[in-house]
Amino acid sequence: MLAVLVVIALVNSNDDDPAPSEGTDPVIAVAPEEPADAAEPEAALPQDGTDGGVADAAVVPDVVGLNHQLAQDTLQANGFYFLQEEDATGQGRMLLYDRNWVVVSQSVPAGTSAATTTTITLASKKIGE
Repeated sequence: MLAVLVVIALVNSNDDDPAPSEGTDPVIAVAPEEPADAAEPEAALPQDGTDGGVADAAVVPDVVGLNHQLAQDTLQANGFYFLQEEDATGQGRMLLYDRNWVVVSQSVPAGTSAATTTTITLASKKIGE
């Protein structure tokens, strides 16, 4: 919904006389209208791994063997921001300091063309394990 702001200011040179003087016209200022497309919010992309027919596609890079932080940075540089992580050893540990972990598998194979809204899970283990 577009709102137009109309401000009417009566110009009067005599402060004691509440009525406008003869020959004095009211001044009307009108705010410019916003473009129609600016008023509509952008549709949110689904976060369930589907693109909803909107998202771009990109080739998934190979991040196996990289430290976990570099793997995330690489995927994000290629347009993939829906990332999940898991402990590849099955111990259920949280990856608190990503640089101490190395990626051993990725849920979407490298070289695959996928929607950039696809969720990619990185399975990592601590370096040296």
